[in-house]
Amino acid sequence: MVLKLYHVGFLEIKEPDIRFGRKNADFGQGFYLSPDLSFSRRWARAEKGKETYLNAYELDTEGLRVKELKRDSEWFSYISKNRNNEPDALIDFDVIKGPIANDIIYDLLGVTTSGFLDDLTAIKILSMGPEYTQVVLKTDKANSSLHFISSEVLDPKEMEINGKEVEREEEEFQKAVSEILLE
Repeated sequence: MVLKLYHVGFLEIKEPDIRFGRKNADFGQGFYLSPDLSFSRRWARAEKGKETYLNAYELDTEGLRVKELKRDSEWFSYISKNRNNEPDALIDFDVIKGPIANDIIYDLLGVTTSGFLDDLTAIKILSMGPEYTQVVLKTDKANSSLHFISSEVLDPKEMEINGKEVEREEEEFQKAVSEILLE
């Protein structure tokens, strides 16, 4: 199967490095992409003096070990362990695909995996709101199966409009989280 994937950043990235970036991200070390073009465009950010690129790729999953996660306790446990720099529990997979934890994209500072909340409340919060998908390349084998297709520089005005929509969505999410925490 071939997946069309997108990565947004301040560089055109024709040859991704799976070892670049934070080790304690939701799905651990790897190159993060999304199969959702709309999500990629909506969540793109501008930085003064830099252009923002939307890079497009195709990933041929033939022969790759792909782990698909859903919003459940396995997903939560995997995220929590990675954020706390524990050994990667899914090290045998080339690609991890699953939901993005909304507490990070909606800027709750990772409180859900901090140990402050019990697991059921944390999973409830992480499972609220729209479900956006991320795909993480974990191995050189997966990286060599990723093929750069194209890139485009995103329009700053479009990013500003999208950013306002994201702010509205974030306010709704944080209000819902507040209600859960006050229960």
